[in-house]
Order: sequence, then C-alpha cells, then structure tokens
Amino acid sequence: MPAPNWYTIQNADEIDSPSLLIYPERVKKNIQTAIRLAGGVDRLRPHVKTHKMAAVTQLMLEAGIYQFKCATIAEAEMLAQAGAADVLLAYPVVGPKIARLFTLTTTYPATRFACLIDNLATARQLADTVGTAPLSVYIDLNVGMGRTGISPTDAVQLAADCADLPGINVVGLHGYDGHIRDTDVATRTTHADAGYAQALAARQAIEQAQQKPLTLIMGGTPTSTIHANRNGERVQTSPGTFVFWDAGYAELLPDLPYDIAAVLLTRVISVIDDTTLTLDLGHKSVAAENPQPRALFFDHPDGQLTGQSEEHLVVKLPKARQHVPGEIWYGVPKHICPTVALYESVKVVENGLVTDTWPVTARVRKLTI
Repeated sequence: MPAPNWYTIQNADEIDSPSLLIYPERVKKNIQTAIRLAGGVDRLRPHVKTHKMAAVTQLMLEAGIYQFKCATIAEAEMLAQAGAADVLLAYPVVGPKIARLFTLTTTYPATRFACLIDNLATARQLADTVGTAPLSVYIDLNVGMGRTGISPTDAVQLAADCADLPGINVVGLHGYDGHIRDTDVATRTTHADAGYAQALAARQAIEQAQQKPLTLIMGGTPTSTIHANRNGERVQTSPGTFVFWDAGYAELLPDLPYDIAAVLLTRVISVIDDTTLTLDLGHKSVAAENPQPRALFFDHPDGQLTGQSEEHLVVKLPKARQHVPGEIWYGVPKHICPTVALYESVKVVENGLVTDTWPVTARVRKLTI
C-alpha cells in the first residue's frame, strides 16, 4: 500500500465536510521563512487578515514576531488579547470605528495601536477624540493600487497639517502595492521599485521638514521580498497570505518558497453521469470571487469545475462513475484569505491525524469592543 500523501488524514471518517484543514508544522515553517526573507522580526509586520486566528497569532509571537497589521477592529482586539506589542489597523477609521479604536487603546494599554489616514478631515476627527495619549498614525500612500491613500506628493502637506493636531502623531508612511502581481521577478521588481521611489521621496521630504524619523511599511506578499532587500532604509514588509499559501499565489509567484498549509476536505455527494459528479464545496465553503477553478484538487488534476452554487460544486472528469458518494477529495483554494473567513473553526492536522480545532477568532465583526 503506498504511503499517504502529506495532506491525507487517517481519521477522515470522523471529520464532516466541507472542512478546512490546517497543518501547524507547515505554518511554523512558513513563519520562519517569512522572518528569514524579511531580514529579521524587526523588518516584518505580518498581516493577520489571512488567518484571523488567535492560535496562529500565538505561533507568530512564539517565533519572536511582535508587530502586526490588520484590517478590522476585531482583528486588532484579537492581537491585543494575544499580547501583541504593536498593532497597525491598516484601514480607514471612520464613523463609530473611531470610538472603538480609542476604546481599544484604553482597554489594552500594553499594546501600541496605530491606524492609517489619507485626508485631513479624518485626521481631525481622530485628533478630536479624547485619548490618554496622542494616537499614532501612518499616512497611507497611493502608490498605484488606486484603492485608498493620498498621492505621495500631497502627503508632505498632509503631514504638515497633522503636525498642528496634538491628538495624533504621524509615525510613518504606508504604501500597499497589491496590484503588483507579475510572475516575472524582474518585471515585479521594476514595478515595486517605482512605487517605492514615490514613497521614499515623500518620506525624505517629510523627515526633512519635521526633523523626525518615519517608518515606511511597504507591500504585501508578492513584493515583500523585494522591499525586504532595501537594507538600512527603515522598511517593514507586511505579507499575509504566506502563512497558509494558496493555489493562486503558488501559480503566480513560484519564486516565493512557501508551503501549502491549508487544505480543503470535501466529499463526493452525487455522481450525475459518466463524466459528471458533485462535491459539497459550494460558494459558502471556498472563496467565490475568482473565476473557476476556485480550488485545485491534488489527486484529480483532470477535474474541470463547471458549476457552483451555495452548497454544490459540479466537476467534469473522465470516468466519473469510478468515484462514489462519500469519497474524500483534498483541494487547495485559489484564494485562501476569504476562504478562511467562511469557517467558524478549522481542523488541526498533526502526524496525519486531526487532533484539535482552532476557532477563526476574528471572522466576526466584533469581539468585545
């Protein structure tokens, strides 16, 4: 009998489907790889929006990581509860989120919180909120993503205006270049360098005007290694997907040495005809924002995903009748981040056995604050 593959679990009959399986030894390896590629923990600020789990946060803390990036108040609170020293809420803070953020700062005083700003109106609202100390903020730069952020050339004036607001303290700049996803490393580097040049020019101008050093946070997973090589330039990188990896980035970014650490377990629920079967892996079980294939199956590379609804995934493949209802398939999601958010908890696999369950702590919009 052939040896089982690394992703195969021996007690699969006890696991309902669909389930998301996490392999902690692979997660730990990916964390160490990220630290090495960043040049040390001081230059790494991982984004937790991929995993959203207190258990994975703990693995990062045990590896020496102390500064993090997140996208929601719930993620920020999860990090604070875990004991993270430095948390950047990398998302525009408006409306009730302003009060929630300041409540975080008083509830968890051991954690240094910061957020992004890209306009003076928001900066004033933050500054006007009463806090025990000035709130640290990073100016968000639009270096080509076109989603949030101020033009780097306009950031100098925004920083000057913020200097007159005693309730906030500009401590750095943030430039996310998630639009850069070129497979060719040279092309990816050229594009990343162009955005970095804009951010660096803004930082130099602001530092010269205000006579204080600013941290620069650049990039996500695709450009993280490029920005990590900017030695001596006070740059932090903030990859997120690296912790679990996925089929999308494995295909797009073959130069990055991360391992798949999250696998979907699904089952055949119906064999329709000679070339068609259905799995219990619908929109509610794997991220559906991308075109098919939304998952790749290790043992069935010839399967073509032809239809999907909320709880069903239709697959075309030769000799479908060789498969039977209840048969287990293992697959890798195309996009792991929103896939994780579809699950209340994940199954932890060690030595071929599911041994534990980890809650997806911050998939909710609110923990306590």
